Amino acid sequence: MIEDFIKDLFTEDEEYIEIQRNDLAEQFNCVPSQINYVIATRFKPSQGYYVESKRGGGGHIKIKKVNITKSNYFMHIINSIGEAISQQEVDIFISNFLSYSMVTEEQAKLLKVATSDNILTISQPTRDKIRANIFKNMLLNLID
Repeated sequence: MIEDFIKDLFTEDEEYIEIQRNDLAEQFNCVPSQINYVIATRFKPSQGYYVESKRGGGGHIKIKKVNITKSNYFMHIINSIGEAISQQEVDIFISNFLSYSMVTEEQAKLLKVATSDNILTISQPTRDKIRANIFKNMLLNLID
């Protein structure tokens, strides 16, 4: 609910929004740390947001929506993966891709199947290294 509320504050004309953490916590009848959690997990650069926060004065937070293209988004993900990745981490990326309409349902299924532990039946840590290579190469092929 908090995530949706914050996203609804954005209009097409606005580049950023400013909120007070304490005011928002009061509105949703929660503690300010819950607001911090939502912002930290739902408004990350990989999801197209830049967040500035200032302590004191009720916790002033500025959230800027970054215009991110599909190719920039995938390149950022590819560069952030490193040499190895777990199946759980891949599943989180795929879920985010679907949420932001970066991939189709069919593409998501293919990404999931190709990086599954059921397919990569080799021992650790080799499995996570091969999974990272497969996932990165599949993402490169999704770039327009």
